[in-house]
Amino acid sequence: MNKYKIYIAGVAALMALAACNKDVPARVTGEITVDAGIGAISKVSYDGNGTSFTAGDRIAVYAWMGSADAVPATRVVDGVRNALGTDGKWAPEAQMLWKTVSDPHYFLGVYPARDITDFTADAFTLDPDDHTASDLLVATNLTGLKATGDAVPLVFDHTMARLDINLNFRKQWDTTPTVEKVSVKAKKTATVNYLAKEATATGEVSAVNIPSVSTAESGYALSFSGLQVPQTGVKTVTIVI
Repeated sequence: MNKYKIYIAGVAALMALAACNKDVPARVTGEITVDAGIGAISKVSYDGNGTSFTAGDRIAVYAWMGSADAVPATRVVDGVRNALGTDGKWAPEAQMLWKTVSDPHYFLGVYPARDITDFTADAFTLDPDDHTASDLLVATNLTGLKATGDAVPLVFDHTMARLDINLNFRKQWDTTPTVEKVSVKAKKTATVNYLAKEATATGEVSAVNIPSVSTAESGYALSFSGLQVPQTGVKTVTIVI
């Protein structure tokens, strides 16, 4: 009888130990939601520069476990598109779930939504004729969040630069002349490190068109503004009148 009692107590102790063992991840079914906003600089839009996301905007969300320094091949959330509704909430196009309640999760967001194959050296090409599509914003939350009922905060920052060119004309023109084109010689390809929120220019220089601005900067006759890949050594601006 004594041995029998000791055996039952031992089983109970083992069961209690297994229940609190942190090496056994607890499974959860809680949904992941995000709360996305833009940092100090506005985004590009067809209606002008906006200071916030607008209804219909879509971001791609990635989440993983393991380390904040590297994105593994197998991810908890793999580029799920989230669309901003008129109610101000982001709705995922596919369900996003926390993997465990006990392990930290790391998050990345990209706007406009795109599929990423290399998280530290992803190929990017600026489209001079579509600056809205080229407006690459990135958000990271690498603090290591655990499952809660709160939305994951994502603050987006620009990886591209913006070049502004403001023009005035001398008195030999009776009126403001028609400017057919403004361009700059620059590199328009890059590799993007999403974890660092950095773009590195690659390739050869070529003419990159800069679109006109409907309302000129105060004190100028005409203004042109457009996105550029961040880089040094840009020296030539061409203005065709």
